Amino acid sequence: MSENKNELIILIAEDDPDDRLLIKEALEEVKLSNPLHFVEDGIELLDYLKRQNNFHKLAGTTLPGLILLDLNMPRKNGIEALQEIKEDPELRKVPVVVFTTSKAEEDINKAYRLGVNSFITKPVNFQALLNTLEILAKYWFNIVELPR
Repeated sequence: MSENKNELIILIAEDDPDDRLLIKEALEEVKLSNPLHFVEDGIELLDYLKRQNNFHKLAGTTLPGLILLDLNMPRKNGIEALQEIKEDPELRKVPVVVFTTSKAEEDINKAYRLGVNSFITKPVNFQALLNTLEILAKYWFNIVELPR
C-alpha cells in the first residue's frame, strides 16, 4: 500500500531562524499537513539524509518526500549539499527545490546542472510567501507523483 502524500516529510534546510519560522507559519496557514523537519546547514542536511551523527536514530525510516534548500548556509552551502545529494544513488531520487534569496543566473544554472527539480526565489513579503508556498504545496503534493 502506498504512503499517503500527507505523511511525506518536508525537509527544510534553512539557516535563518526568522525564515524558518515564516516558512513554518506560511505552510501551516496554507493548511499543508505534512510533517516539517528543519536543518540549519548543508552538513546537517546530509547527516539527516544519511541518518548519521545526530540523526542516527532515523536509520530505517523513510526519506523526506521533498527538500526545500537554501543556498546561502554556513559550513556547507546549498550548492555543495545539492551536488552530494544528486551524486548519491539513494538520495538523488528525493526531489529538491532550491528556495533561496538568490536570483543570480550563475546559481540558477549551477543548481539545474546539478539536478535540482525547481529553483524558487524567496518572496520578500509574507503574503507573497503564502502564495508561493501554496502553489508549491499543491504542485508537489496534489499534482505530481513522488518517488517512494
